[in-house]
Amino acid sequence: MLRIIRLLDANAERWALLVFYVMLVATMAVEVLRREIFAYSSIWGEEIVRYSFIYLAWVGAAAAVRERGHIRIDVMLHYLGPRAKAAVYMFGDLVMFAVAAVALYWSFETVMVSAKFGSVSHGLRISMVWFLMAVPLGFGLMILRLTQSFLRDLRSLRDGTPVYEGDKLFD
Repeated sequence: MLRIIRLLDANAERWALLVFYVMLVATMAVEVLRREIFAYSSIWGEEIVRYSFIYLAWVGAAAAVRERGHIRIDVMLHYLGPRAKAAVYMFGDLVMFAVAAVALYWSFETVMVSAKFGSVSHGLRISMVWFLMAVPLGFGLMILRLTQSFLRDLRSLRDGTPVYEGDKLFD
């Protein structure tokens, strides 16, 4: 059981991103072929692509938090020692945690309003709650990953080891 939890912790976002990306590309390809060959398109295809992209963006944001892959200006961090660098990263994680907590609350409020009034999507006729849940899900995953990042940085600060900075795109 612990092994399954570790696998989910390591790869949950990757699998979700793969599912949403494949759904987006496959639906878009089918819709382009339908439009060009049969001169017919559907509203449900556009909605699937739109909502897949929204989920892709929010789950991807959480994955970027996990890998410290967000854009940042880190020129000054190169001049800091391991402990100071860990403290700066921890401060950044705390600020982002506060922002994510506020955004989680307000985005969940939007979901609850949609559920209260029973709004549905135009083409698929599915409750908008399923699509609006992308935002609280993304912020919830971000909070989880920020907590993990904070604890990882706390261990680095305590041990005096180099802090995890994510994979470098360019060296």
